Amino acid sequence: MPKDAEPRPCSIADTLDIIGERWSILVVRELFHDVRRFDAIARNTGASRDILTARLRKLEASGIIRRERYSDHPPRFEYHLTQAGRDLHEVLIALMKWGDRHLNPDDPPVRYHHACGELLEAELICKHCGAPVRKGVHNPIGRGVLT
Repeated sequence: MPKDAEPRPCSIADTLDIIGERWSILVVRELFHDVRRFDAIARNTGASRDILTARLRKLEASGIIRRERYSDHPPRFEYHLTQAGRDLHEVLIALMKWGDRHLNPDDPPVRYHHACGELLEAELICKHCGAPVRKGVHNPIGRGVLT
């Protein structure tokens, strides 16, 4: 990075420091699918054991997951999402929506049904007015632009 660089401070960059690496977000995906044990997470993500161990430690240290022992001899653990981890659900849905639209438009590899029974078509909306969030919405406080 150049010496005179002044990276823009933002929560996106802070979040990517924790989950912005492929294996980390795939671990979170697996935990949402109730896959909790190391070997199954490794199998379903394709991560090597050493990489997966490092990512699980980082996610635990960051408060995204917690370990629970399920065996004493030998010591074995399951991994569970914390509230901070469960709050990543919308991020996963947004990534899936983007991938379905731009990478797999003809045949998304996974489709989910909403509780209403219809195929899930997620939309980011304003909590206050219910309108969809679109690029170019300016923050009236002047602290940024939502894109």
